[in-house]
Amino acid sequence: MTVAIGDVAPEFALPDTEGQTWSMADGNGAPATVLVFTCNHCPYALAWHERLAEAARDYADRGVRFLAINSNDEERYPRDSYDAMRARVAREDWPMPYLHDATQEVAHAYGAKVTPDVFVLDGAGRLRYRGAPDGDYEDPGLRAEWLREALDAVLSGAAPARAETKPVGCSIKWKQ
Repeated sequence: MTVAIGDVAPEFALPDTEGQTWSMADGNGAPATVLVFTCNHCPYALAWHERLAEAARDYADRGVRFLAINSNDEERYPRDSYDAMRARVAREDWPMPYLHDATQEVAHAYGAKVTPDVFVLDGAGRLRYRGAPDGDYEDPGLRAEWLREALDAVLSGAAPARAETKPVGCSIKWKQ
């Protein structure tokens, strides 16, 4: 299954690295929610991480909720285990919860393909942008501009000019 632009996003409930459960319903009242399917080991996810964290910090005062989700198979990729996620958050400055999708049900429900794969939802929970944070993981100067453009449009009540881009990254590591 894949969520298409304009669709209401699937509900979920996932634990963060502190054990707190987060869901789509928790964001009722938020003008926008950003879901980032990411992980600990992918060079693309690591390259874009600080840009995504900076966007989360920059939009926090506007009520935008950011949630990072790790759906990788932790058996085959121990660097993406729940314990490894907890250790990473403890040593880094994360401005967003890092959620563990152990069953991979959420990644399947959204049709996430790679890390990072970014989904921007409006206040009604409808998908308004899906794709890469910006056009080049190697250029930090781009500052997640595609994500920011989408958020600015959603926050102003408009549809993003660029509603979908090709997500670029490492494939999600599915359980076999």
